[in-house]
Amino acid sequence: MATDYYRVLGVPRSASDKEIKAAFRKLARQFHPDVNPGDKAAEDRFKEISQANEVLSDTKTRAAYDKYGDQWQHADQIEQAQRRQGGGGFPGASAGPGGQTFTFEGDLSDLFGGGGAGGPGAGAAGGGLFDSLFRRSNGRQKGQDLEHTVSVTLNEAYSGAKRTVQLSSGGGVASRIEVEVPAGVADGQRIRIAGKGGPGMQGGSAGDLFLRVRVQPHPKFRRDGDDLRVVVDVPVADAALGGEVHVPTLKGKALALRVPAETQAGKVFRLSGQGMPKRDGKGFGDLFAEARLVIPERLSREQRDVFEMLRATQRRERAETGD
Repeated sequence: MATDYYRVLGVPRSASDKEIKAAFRKLARQFHPDVNPGDKAAEDRFKEISQANEVLSDTKTRAAYDKYGDQWQHADQIEQAQRRQGGGGFPGASAGPGGQTFTFEGDLSDLFGGGGAGGPGAGAAGGGLFDSLFRRSNGRQKGQDLEHTVSVTLNEAYSGAKRTVQLSSGGGVASRIEVEVPAGVADGQRIRIAGKGGPGMQGGSAGDLFLRVRVQPHPKFRRDGDDLRVVVDVPVADAALGGEVHVPTLKGKALALRVPAETQAGKVFRLSGQGMPKRDGKGFGDLFAEARLVIPERLSREQRDVFEMLRATQRRERAETGD
């Protein structure tokens, strides 16, 4: 059975974009691999909710999913076939999860040709639906461009990643190809992979595959273009007197940051070149660390005495200045 992405995120089909985004963020914080290291079940659940979010958070892919269910990736091909047939659908069609229209449930070879009893190049007996629809045209025709959504973590967007993309349709797997997601990729970016789309007609060239990338939220870092932002805890004594704190990076190595005396909460420090790789390959963005002052949870008697002395001093100064 096809996965119900609405059920995965725990939202109704009428959910707004804001409700879908909120549901995903809540589940992502709960099941993110960085929060559950070594937990395979949590990792699998995170992948499932990420896939659901990828489809439902995009207006175009959500509309295709609502109409065609698990065949949403082939919406363009299905609709093109329906138009060629005068809008009447075609054999092997059935209602999608929303019940609104027809979906194709055969193998992609039935759609694109090259399958059947005759095998590749077997003429009418081995041709697919599109082949028979377009046979009246004597010219070569380029294959259909395809689009597939892939999900990566922010760490993978930083270093680059590989994914195996499975282009399938109800009846079976049409193809599996390994694709490379480049370092520095941004959320929503489309990557073109030439010649990996639908096969051409009557000797035409194959179409292209377009990958739409979804970069998942990170529990610590927030991305801002090529820059990164992170909140760093600074002990109140170091904020007052000056000290050193450690700032995490996506490289996996923390950097020492010198905090000057009298640092206020919310002060932002810029670490040059510690952000995301730039997509043009020319360097890196910056990392901005925001200071968050931390007071000890359990004060010792000595610490309490110090704070009481500080408070008494501040009260005396305010009284003297009239503030």
